[in-house]
Amino acid sequence: MRTYIGHQQAISAADFAEIALGTPVELWLGVEGESDEERTAREDAARDILADNPHFPDDLVRIAAQVIEENPDLFDVVPLVRPARRRTARKGAAA
Repeated sequence: MRTYIGHQQAISAADFAEIALGTPVELWLGVEGESDEERTAREDAARDILADNPHFPDDLVRIAAQVIEENPDLFDVVPLVRPARRRTARKGAAA
């Protein structure tokens, strides 16, 4: 099954987030092994985006909720069945 948001196909959860955010997810979460200088530049860019779009966090939550509602199969969680514990009968008399 293919899922499209607007005209863009979303293949993974990261795609959904990037389309909803309008920015790469890495801008907000960072990347493994980034230097202090890279992190500072990334955080500055994120602050600028938030300053220009004060309703961005609210819009993001609304869009995420809509995606989840429209695609419940993203969260198909199957509970794991715990095996029943077997008790072994003890033979013999207590001392």
